[in-house]
Amino acid sequence: MSETIRLHIQFTGRVQGVGFRYKAQHLATSLNITGWVYNELDGTVSMEAQGSPKAIDTLINRLDSDTWIALESIHKQNLPIDTYERSFSIRY
Repeated sequence: MSETIRLHIQFTGRVQGVGFRYKAQHLATSLNITGWVYNELDGTVSMEAQGSPKAIDTLINRLDSDTWIALESIHKQNLPIDTYERSFSIRY
């Protein structure tokens, strides 16, 4: 079994009002990534993503290649694994 990691990821750029959270949820689910995504009041998007490093990299790359999304910066921070989490959700 591949290594599992959990990251807190902060995205800046054109990330709100472009379907970012819905695309992230769809991609994460298809890549077997658990966690959540949330629009912050400052215009950024926060995400916690748990899965294989390769799957999380794929998620970020696919978000970055979206027509409507324009990522300016991505800040990642390692977090402890959540062994109870089973899905990827949009937080409101």
